[in-house]
Amino acid sequence: TCFNQNSPHTDTHLQFFRRCRARVEPSASCALLPCRLLCGAVFHLCKEEEHLLLCPNVRVPCLNAQYGCPVQLPRSSRAAHLQVCPASVVCCSMEWLRWPVDDTNPNNFNAMQDNMMKERETHGEALDVAMALVDQSDLYARLKMKPLYPELMEQEEEEDIKEESREEVAVGGVQDQNPSEGWSKCSLVLKHKKDVAQPPVINMEKYNLFEMMFSMERGACAVAQENLENPKQKQKPADKGRSQKGPAGQRQDKSSPRSCPPPDTSKTGLAPWQEGVLERLGQELTPQEYNMYVVHHGRMLLAFGQIEACTSREKDFVYGSLEPIPVQTLHSFKVPVSYRYKRRVHLNETAARVQTEHRSVDTSDLGAGEDDWFGDEAEETLLGYAEMAVMGHKISETKGADGLYVDFGTQTHSFRTAPFKRRTTLADVMVDRPLKLLLQLQAETVNSRNNRASCAFTFLCGHTFHRREFATHFRNVHSDIQMCLSEWFEQQCPLAYLGCTYRQRRFHPSTQKATVTYNQQLRCFNLRPDVLPSLDGKAGDGEDRLSSLPYEVLCHMASFLDSQSLSQLALVSRLMRQVCSSLLQDRGMVTLRWERTSSSHGRAKWKSKPVWEFSHLFSAVDSWNMADIPPISAHLKVCPYYQKTEQKERVALPFLTEKQQKSP
Repeated sequence: TCFNQNSPHTDTHLQFFRRCRARVEPSASCALLPCRLLCGAVFHLCKEEEHLLLCPNVRVPCLNAQYGCPVQLPRSSRAAHLQVCPASVVCCSMEWLRWPVDDTNPNNFNAMQDNMMKERETHGEALDVAMALVDQSDLYARLKMKPLYPELMEQEEEEDIKEESREEVAVGGVQDQNPSEGWSKCSLVLKHKKDVAQPPVINMEKYNLFEMMFSMERGACAVAQENLENPKQKQKPADKGRSQKGPAGQRQDKSSPRSCPPPDTSKTGLAPWQEGVLERLGQELTPQEYNMYVVHHGRMLLAFGQIEACTSREKDFVYGSLEPIPVQTLHSFKVPVSYRYKRRVHLNETAARVQTEHRSVDTSDLGAGEDDWFGDEAEETLLGYAEMAVMGHKISETKGADGLYVDFGTQTHSFRTAPFKRRTTLADVMVDRPLKLLLQLQAETVNSRNNRASCAFTFLCGHTFHRREFATHFRNVHSDIQMCLSEWFEQQCPLAYLGCTYRQRRFHPSTQKATVTYNQQLRCFNLRPDVLPSLDGKAGDGEDRLSSLPYEVLCHMASFLDSQSLSQLALVSRLMRQVCSSLLQDRGMVTLRWERTSSSHGRAKWKSKPVWEFSHLFSAVDSWNMADIPPISAHLKVCPYYQKTEQKERVALPFLTEKQQKSP
């Protein structure tokens, strides 16, 4: 690329040519040569280095090189490479809500959930139950006990926290608090334990910050203290050890600086406490700058008497004598003449009252055992966080109803595991407890009020996929399966509210016969193909036939698997891991994994390293077909919760009864 210096438009425009046609003059320009990478450009020899910065055939790193992509490619191919770049990944941000079970709802499915938890080892887990259990474990790890039960925290832990804060927090102290000297020194001291034999350390950064903040106030206090002690003393202006011009313009040398008093700048300076400062500022500053000075230093100008307040002390109103004033009530609303008062009668007043008597009782009269004294940590914690998410406050939080009434709420909790540590979560409390599902099976969509920032019952997908895989993941997993899971993708018995656990999956992929399952360890859905026992890859004696195939054949077979199958195949053996690693460049993705390390000085640092892996995406499903299964009505014939009522006695119809009465 060359610049045409002989063009008549060089003063206003810069012209660049891909193929320079300027004549070569030994004294004015260097020789012309074409690009060595055969991009077609012709330029002077002196522009070769600059051309390499723009040449489309120069091999450069990928745009995502800092995110782990190791590919080196021509500059002209970087845009097309982004479509298949292994570092071009997307994190799924799909969110959903899952609320705790409502025991007060008569149409809940608590009986069915309890039965499914008992039968999940023998009959397998349903898709919605498996997903709800994963969400519940994630929720337990996020819910902390301290926000709800601050009174049940360990006291020793809190004292240790206070001691740690006392060691690290810097406070400002005043030294030399003699009132005659004023604030002479202000230092920043870092507190230490008494038993530590180290010398006190001063935080110089905070010390300089406090010095800058209080420098003006200390100076003002010093001048004010001096004016209070010597209100009528005036000093003559003089310079120490310097010459000063007199009225006639001659220099007067002061040879004895000790005998000269300090200079009096009370009538020449621009400080707020100096006399006549507003008159001098009015002559030197503009009106806008003058107003800004008065606004910023208004308090100090009032304190030193430079400006008068709106109401001075001499003009303040003073009460002469105080007399009580009778309170008068004014009624702006007049009751109409036609109004007739009608007293509201509540149902409690008209109902028959049970005869009561006053008696002192205790908890033993309630018939409750020792086990009933303690509550369930999981149920009460979920209820407390649900109250905060829905109502915006705790259950027992003090709330003002209006200007006169305040609602005081008190609630006591008694747990076997109390007191809790400062960082205890609900997952730490429920480690040794039997597994119980306390969340609803039906998930809801996130709204503007209940989202991940304000609600604890919001869950995030969070899986990472290649950019070309994200559309397939969202359509198959979230749109086809998750949002249509209850009563459509997986149909349950109509008597599930009574405790029936029968389920049947109505859809399967149109291209192959496979069953949709949910992996709780990976937290994702997958497809399990229906393979015949003769094609399982094992001989009668249990020998693995697949590993005996040549390496090239195994690589070719693995190229037909989806990303999730490749990630699971890599865990089978070392041979399969080598086979799958050969496909990482084309089928895998690279992400940055951050790890926390400690430096030599004891400070924590975060370092990232590229990690190659396969995504959790199963084979793309373009359409679903209905499974060849009997209807759900066929199950009602054998359902143990479907009870038939046989009426053997004859019952006369109302029409026949009336007809018999009229007949003679």
